[in-house]
Amino acid sequence: MNNKYSPALFWFAVLNVVTTFLLIGLGGLVTSHEAGMSVPDWPTTYGYNMFLFPVDKWIGGIKYEHSHRLLASGVGFLTTILAVWLWLKDSRKWIQWLGIAAFLLVIVQGILGGLRVRWQLNWLGVPHGAVAQTFLVLTASIALFTSRWWINSADEKQTAVPRGLRSHVLYVTILIFIQLLIAATMRHQHAGLAIWDFPTAHGKFWPATTPEAIAHYNATRPAGTIGNPITAFQVNLQMIHRFVAYAIFLGVVAAAMLARKKMGGRDALTKLAFFWLVLLSLQIVLGAATIWSNKAADVTTLHVMVGASALLTGALWWLVAARRTRLAA
Repeated sequence: MNNKYSPALFWFAVLNVVTTFLLIGLGGLVTSHEAGMSVPDWPTTYGYNMFLFPVDKWIGGIKYEHSHRLLASGVGFLTTILAVWLWLKDSRKWIQWLGIAAFLLVIVQGILGGLRVRWQLNWLGVPHGAVAQTFLVLTASIALFTSRWWINSADEKQTAVPRGLRSHVLYVTILIFIQLLIAATMRHQHAGLAIWDFPTAHGKFWPATTPEAIAHYNATRPAGTIGNPITAFQVNLQMIHRFVAYAIFLGVVAAAMLARKKMGGRDALTKLAFFWLVLLSLQIVLGAATIWSNKAADVTTLHVMVGASALLTGALWWLVAARRTRLAA
């Protein structure tokens, strides 16, 4: 066994990341189309073996939910191969165990998805989403650890990244993860939009949440809105989501400015920080578009995927910075 760079292993790990990212997008479509319970049984699909379900029955919400199941099975299969490959061909014990962790996490994710169907509990969608984001970061980290740069970087001169900047990026990344949990909580209550105007909120800076105000909001919801009646908790949660989004945006702006100041405009991590800023700018626009379009499925799903991309960018930035700093020392 050795830890020399293996192009085949690296690109297989990248394939697993890409497939996982697409799975998160497909999961977003399932939720956006309210298709989570379109298939009421699990692990079968309307009594059929999941892999033998007739194509002519892929209609309506079934199309999204069944496709999600099949792609999830594909991710599980790829992750199993990756874990075995790492165990047999990579001499680094810690990355072997990371492969095992990914394998166990994908099993947990499948069980959470199945239990949500069998028990018909919407709140299970929140841990299901949290594990999905965690799994994405884990698989992307494995791809980074098997890359040519990571394996050969010990032989190259590295520039340390200031501790304050590294800590700043880590805290913003953690805040993005928390924001994704808030968003998952909002989405899986199936109440539609609790606030349907932006940048104001029911015409105010912070909307009223008295019983009378909530009754008025429910009575005057936009035509065509589908979902459970909104509550004061949901209004407040959406406001928290908005203000956390602003905090994240400002944090990423600061990260980009600090990276340029501390490391120069040509450094790869500085460029990645500005790419992060572009992602967050796009995410703010998509968040507004989600509201203005009354949660159009394609816009909402793209909002979910860009959010996952922002989390992943912050996590990989921090890992590369930590690697460079350790080697420089």
